[in-house]
Amino acid sequence: MKQIEVQILQQSYLLSCPEGHESRLLEAVERVDTAMTRIRDAGKVRSRERIAVLAALNLAFDIADRDATAPAAPPVPPTAPPAASAAEGTPGENLDARRLQTLVQRLDEVLGDDGRLL
Repeated sequence: MKQIEVQILQQSYLLSCPEGHESRLLEAVERVDTAMTRIRDAGKVRSRERIAVLAALNLAFDIADRDATAPAAPPVPPTAPPAASAAEGTPGENLDARRLQTLVQRLDEVLGDDGRLL
């Protein structure tokens, strides 16, 4: 793992990154920093934690929007197991939950000493 120092909302963070994925991490940092800066500059929210939560929600909403407009997944072959029960959710919902959990974990890593979001 490589460690990269980045700035988000004028605060330094040391992040771990798998070798070869530095550019993806830096792009993600830029998106998060831009989203947080816009919220802060709007002047209505001052708490770094609240800014981070709002930025995360905005980014998650953008991802969900993008996924909703993406081409449909290929049909499930007839040999697939039966659909999950309503309590388990659909495969798409499970994927969204995993993406959201990953996003929250990344925010937790970035916030570090500021505390966990959830």
